[in-house]
Amino acid sequence: MSHKADNSTSTSLLETLKLFMAVAILIASFIGYYYYADAHAVIRVLGVLAGVAVSAFVFYQTEKGSAWFQYVSHAKKEVKQVIWPTRPETVQMTLIVFVVVIIMSIFLWLVDMFFLWAVQLLTGQGG
Repeated sequence: MSHKADNSTSTSLLETLKLFMAVAILIASFIGYYYYADAHAVIRVLGVLAGVAVSAFVFYQTEKGSAWFQYVSHAKKEVKQVIWPTRPETVQMTLIVFVVVIIMSIFLWLVDMFFLWAVQLLTGQGG
């Protein structure tokens, strides 16, 4: 029984250490970008990209990282299954939205003018 508890504690500690290392590698790559400001920009950007890749690899080795990458994979699969509207449908819906916005703005302007007239009439400020 105590062997199971020790195993889960060491696994949890290892997971935490891996997460910490992934974040540390990521932060170190950004610090390196600014530390080597005199180096060519392409080299600095490649260094950051390499740091991000190593950090992502270390993060992937954790349970949370593996679950997150699996979630992203499923999300990409779902996006491929979406039926996107055609260009004519998109243009038609956009025009409908513009027309409704214009109609509602005119209606609200008229309501505002009515309330302005009513307040001026009730307070005696109207001509």
